[in-house]
Amino acid sequence: MQVISTAIPDVLIFQPRVFGDDRGYFFESFRQDFFEEHVGRVRFVQENESKSGYGVLRGLHFQKPPFTQSKLVRVLSGSVLDVVVDLRLGSPWYGRHVSCKLDTEQKNMLWVPKGFAHGFLVLSTEAVFAYKCDNYYTPSHDAGILWNDPSLGIDWQLPAEVIRVSEKDAHQPGFASADSFLYEDFQQEILYLKV
Repeated sequence: MQVISTAIPDVLIFQPRVFGDDRGYFFESFRQDFFEEHVGRVRFVQENESKSGYGVLRGLHFQKPPFTQSKLVRVLSGSVLDVVVDLRLGSPWYGRHVSCKLDTEQKNMLWVPKGFAHGFLVLSTEAVFAYKCDNYYTPSHDAGILWNDPSLGIDWQLPAEVIRVSEKDAHQPGFASADSFLYEDFQQEILYLKV
């Protein structure tokens, strides 16, 4: 597996080696020792899956302390534009985002650390999206920021008129009003002590 850096060093792309022939393919989608070598200690406790049609945007979501979540996300079928936004006040990348196309051709995965908002937009006819989380979903601490806040400058790669969001996501607060995390408490070296 190859690890690819992004514009925000704590956000990583994992690109597996896929072995294929006329029978199909095989690849390691997760390996604990390799993951810990590059991220640190993470214990996943929940895995979620969603199916969405073209133009569906889910996000930008996060959980507030003390129930913050890290996620390892991937696409099981189809193609999405995956986006993470740094919410760590004091971070050199505060308010910046990383976007990455995840699809079944590449079979790539994106690591979303705690302290980031996350969302994705379906680019294909439909997509099945899966993600491992290191904390349980806690509705009382569920939060988000507005997906199309102009201050974030996110290019979602589809016209706004074809993008479909939930009622909840349509009324999330703007980035300036969103809950923030202190960078000193949410640095990767602190959260995920290297093995």
